[in-house]
Amino acid sequence: MKTLGLIGGMSWESTVPYYRLINEAVKQHLGGLHSAKLILFSVDFHEIEQMQRAGEWEEAGALLAQAALALERAGAEGLVICTNTMHKVADQVQSAVSIPLLHIADSTATAIKAAEFTTIGLLGTRFTMEQDFYRARLENNHGLKVLIPGDADRTRVHQVIYDELCVGLVRDESRKVFLEIIGRLVTKGAQAIILGCTELSLLVRPEDASVRLFDTTAIHAADAARWSLEDGPV
Repeated sequence: MKTLGLIGGMSWESTVPYYRLINEAVKQHLGGLHSAKLILFSVDFHEIEQMQRAGEWEEAGALLAQAALALERAGAEGLVICTNTMHKVADQVQSAVSIPLLHIADSTATAIKAAEFTTIGLLGTRFTMEQDFYRARLENNHGLKVLIPGDADRTRVHQVIYDELCVGLVRDESRKVFLEIIGRLVTKGAQAIILGCTELSLLVRPEDASVRLFDTTAIHAADAARWSLEDGPV
């Protein structure tokens, strides 16, 4: 079993499921008292959020690159960034280390294509929905058509993520709003929906929606567990 390095804390609310899901997957595969070999570097999300707000992405990338280096030096053989939005700096993080980074968009796209969907709705932070680092990877590297909500809906999604889910608030009224937004994406042609923020699975459950939901936290964690159990490098 290989050792995984987790860069978490963005927010810690969604890092907890990563730890649980990876350990559950390893236990299910190996049985007995087995658990995953994990090293966690949990950052202060306040610092990261301030950099996001100010557009200081290079500085945020440098901070995560330092975390990645610390994990590599501690013995990590592969890296997982436990958030969608901060994959904006994935290349900067990857360039700082010699171990592989398991990219959340690649894991998600693989799951979508395996389910034979081609047109997908994307929910996440404004950064994830509006900028190219995530959407373009899905479209250019994996051939998917990605739809995003209208501007007012994007504002509401972003607000719920930062003002509610990242501080542990899960509200029924916000779930209702999200389901309405999902409905509008389906009307635009979305065959399924990416929960493209690792906190969103705390709010919207598969049984809530009329279409397939792709939970990026669960998908990424499962891929990470599989990678850790493989022999040899990626």
